[in-house]
Amino acid sequence: MKSIFSSPQRCCAAENLSPAPYRPQAAEIIRILFMAFMILADHRKFWGLLPEPETFSLIGTLVGAFPIFQEAFSNLIARRMTMELSMAIAVVAALTIGEHQSALVIAFFVLIAEILEHMTMDRGRNAIRDLLAYLPAEAAVKENGEVRLKPIGQLRIGDIVVIKPGERISVDGEVIGGNSFVDQSAITGESMPAAKSLRSKVFAGTINQSGALEVRTDRVGRETAFGKIVEAVEKAEHSRAPVQKIADRLARNLVYFAFLCAGITFLFSHNLRDTISVIIVAGACGVAAGTPLAILGAIGQAARQGAIVKGGLYLETLGKIDTVVIDKTGTLTFGHPEVTEVSPVAGVSEADVLRVAAAAEVFSEHPIGKAVTRKAADRSIPASEPQKFNYIPGKGIVCLLDGQEIIVGKESFLKEKKVDFSGLPVAEGTGSLIFVARSKKLLGRMLIRDELRPQSRAAISLLKKMGIEPVLLSGDSQQITQEVGKLLGISRVSGELLPDDKLRRINDLILDNHCVAMIGDGINDAPALSASSIGVAMGSGTDVARESADVLLIGNDLLKFVDVLKLSRRCHAIIMFNFIGTLTVDGVGVVLAALGFLNPMMAAFIHVSSELVFILNSARLLSTASFKIKRAQH
Repeated sequence: MKSIFSSPQRCCAAENLSPAPYRPQAAEIIRILFMAFMILADHRKFWGLLPEPETFSLIGTLVGAFPIFQEAFSNLIARRMTMELSMAIAVVAALTIGEHQSALVIAFFVLIAEILEHMTMDRGRNAIRDLLAYLPAEAAVKENGEVRLKPIGQLRIGDIVVIKPGERISVDGEVIGGNSFVDQSAITGESMPAAKSLRSKVFAGTINQSGALEVRTDRVGRETAFGKIVEAVEKAEHSRAPVQKIADRLARNLVYFAFLCAGITFLFSHNLRDTISVIIVAGACGVAAGTPLAILGAIGQAARQGAIVKGGLYLETLGKIDTVVIDKTGTLTFGHPEVTEVSPVAGVSEADVLRVAAAAEVFSEHPIGKAVTRKAADRSIPASEPQKFNYIPGKGIVCLLDGQEIIVGKESFLKEKKVDFSGLPVAEGTGSLIFVARSKKLLGRMLIRDELRPQSRAAISLLKKMGIEPVLLSGDSQQITQEVGKLLGISRVSGELLPDDKLRRINDLILDNHCVAMIGDGINDAPALSASSIGVAMGSGTDVARESADVLLIGNDLLKFVDVLKLSRRCHAIIMFNFIGTLTVDGVGVVLAALGFLNPMMAAFIHVSSELVFILNSARLLSTASFKIKRAQH
């Protein structure tokens, strides 16, 4: 499949990105009509002028079943045992014993089933084509005071894109001018438009509703939230989850089972008609085709709800999760902490503390580091770039500024560096404490608070109702972590953890036979995200966290993760229903056929009907996703 952004001129053109929609070919339609005519022609009371209807049945079967024979021959050469091969054997056997009408009807049923299966499976590929409508072909770029149109394939990070009311946004970026409301339902699953103003984040594929916006481009092409969604759906179409391999083995083994039962039937009954019926009635096409269809539908639906699952393997694992480990900052909280108090030691000004701390944090991606630089900017305190910079995850920063060593971080880290803590005033209020030192002398302390996300409490409650245990692990102080855990109803809480400590806790849970999902957003969460059964990154998190994760929450809403867990369980239930249903139908069908209660035509009808039922059962996930797409487009 070509890249969705491979064509700079028409990078959103569906014809460049995915296969054309499946339509029955003229030859297939003619073949089906011809076979239908031959079936009717075989009834003398309607076609008395046709003296030898068996001849017409034979001709109709050979012509109509040619694709079946062709596929069966290819499978035979490749030494693959498939349903096409078993159907071809059944048709030839029926013709051999003079069951021309049965052979014709069997081939007719199988061909119709093939066409319906192709049309249903194509709805899965439509998940990619439908997504393409979310991205415009061109964007209005502001350069040197002038606005001109550019193909989105030529956009670059830092470009200023102008979005008029009613237009679809073509990049991920930050609003630097204007106010508006943006419909983000196609990307984050939010039902209500989100207000956008200065510094707000916007996503490609969303719709600007009311006012004009100027957006500085942060991500383009495949790096946008939209690009990640399409990439996830593309991967879902081509990747294979473990359950798909089981489905393929089941389909193959059921063919062997059918031939074994047919051999036993002939051995005891010597009835070729019943033997053929046994071969025909057993089939697992519904499982083989329906399993990837269900996985594709679930991943596509999750993407449109604001959660990118990076493959069928991860979707399957999500259905087994029994423990969710959650980081605090940026995950349960907004990740936009604010410096609420600056406490310098005697002889040092607040401005000096902020200036030194902002210089140390100028390269930091951590939310607390950004809070420090933001506070300095608000106070019009310039942040100089340090000559040397070393970030120690979970502890703090050591850098060189104007020839002096600067240390910013936790109290334990500064004490480890032999910093003198005398003269520090008593802390008031609760929040994260960050200490600042220069040349081993303490300059002061900053109190930083972060607000809980409104969805956090509801998400934790729903996880518990699903039988999943939440665990809170944080690098923040034990006191603050305990307070957050108490507010959210989380009993297993640990604070003051380094990245290695989080990693150790994850490994201990996995060794204790738990299936663990880890949700985080920072660089220090990356090792734990990689080690867990499923790593989940918040969309506002660092690039390292997003790349380390198996699931990405675009809208930073924990409730979306709960929805993905429910969706994965529903997908698993649909696949298991198809498995059990196939085994039941085949088992009962083989017994009835062996006992002579099913003729070849009835066996073919049961085979085809059950196959379509199981495929359509899987397609229910596609139906929900397609409905949401159409509703969003209108």
